[in-house]
Amino acid sequence: MHIHILGICGTFMGGVAALAREAGHRVTGCDAGVYPPMSDQLRALGIELIEGYGAAQLSLKPDMFVIGNVVSRARLADGAPKFPLMEAILDAGAPYISGPQWLLENVLQGRHVLAVAGTHGKTTTTSMLAWILERAGLSPGFLVGGVPLNFGISARLGTQAAGQQRSLFVIEADEYDTAFFDKRSKFVHYRPRTAVLNNLEFDHADIFDDLAQIERQFHHLVRTVPASGRVVVNGLEESLQRVLAQGCWSEVRSFGSTVSDFTAHGEASDFEVQQRGQAVGRVRWALSGTHNQLNALAAIAAADHVGVAPRQACEALAGFQNVRRRMEVRGTVQRGGGAITVYDDFAHHPTAIRTTVDGLRRQLDAAGKSGQRIVAIFEPRSNTMKLGTMKSQLPWALASANLAFCHTAGLDWDAAAAL
Repeated sequence: MHIHILGICGTFMGGVAALAREAGHRVTGCDAGVYPPMSDQLRALGIELIEGYGAAQLSLKPDMFVIGNVVSRARLADGAPKFPLMEAILDAGAPYISGPQWLLENVLQGRHVLAVAGTHGKTTTTSMLAWILERAGLSPGFLVGGVPLNFGISARLGTQAAGQQRSLFVIEADEYDTAFFDKRSKFVHYRPRTAVLNNLEFDHADIFDDLAQIERQFHHLVRTVPASGRVVVNGLEESLQRVLAQGCWSEVRSFGSTVSDFTAHGEASDFEVQQRGQAVGRVRWALSGTHNQLNALAAIAAADHVGVAPRQACEALAGFQNVRRRMEVRGTVQRGGGAITVYDDFAHHPTAIRTTVDGLRRQLDAAGKSGQRIVAIFEPRSNTMKLGTMKSQLPWALASANLAFCHTAGLDWDAAAAL
């Protein structure tokens, strides 16, 4: 089969492209500003990339056009379509499908899908879970919205391990909309047997009016989990309790709160894991922050559902190397008898920013370096941040930094006033 992907350089669609190529399909694609690192990764796989959305690409005559959610029916100032290829597809009656639907029909069908949803920590928790299953010898497939350092790739098909009823596939389950013609959240298409609800706050202000709308989408996900499945839920989140109160037909395992099934005791970099009050393992690693401790509990609870003992999961996490752009050290410079270390982190929601910076502060304090300064450089890049919806939370988010700089190009709101 030949598929042509519109919006191929996005992290999700690029992962779909890699999986399709690995499965033996001919894959081509287009994007506006074909850009690395995704463009380099795709070309290395033998995928032909085309700059822009010109209607002439209709002549490729693929078996299926796969449409990313970057594509819309929008018009430019002069009235011309922003995506002329999409208009040509519609006019010609050519076959098209969304990325999540293609993934369901061609990759996920018949597998045990483990889906990780939540406002924060999806990429990291998905990577942790994939690594736990890999270390257990289960050879999972996965699709992650980043590059797990333990694997060096963002997606692979995986294989069915001996003794497994179904092959396993771990997927980062995004609540963002599927496509311009399908406004359901992407994760509704994945039909998981194991669903992780990591946390839930208001986000994506460009498509959701309030938190209740996002809670409804999360409940749509819960509705798709079979009775023999498991929903792993953060016990600290009232929003997730409201989601489950709308109805749940599967086994539920909680983590995080003092009365949860899975709890952590100790510092974020060295903690004991308990299952219903009984010690089942210990995690010692280089990661910082309470958020990563919670991510670990979620991954351990999900892996337990497919037969990986919590102690084995804890041992695997000791070797977890995190994800690119998650507190990734980009370099250290010696200056004036001291050192300046530069970290790169993807956090964009105020809560994620706060937990990340606070985690670094706690790490410094624990190492006896409480006198070291943290200088935060923040770029509002998500649609929600660009809209200024959460600008009032920024001082709280950056409270653990000694000094903060905000990149303000393209903002319609006054960052200096907000800070």
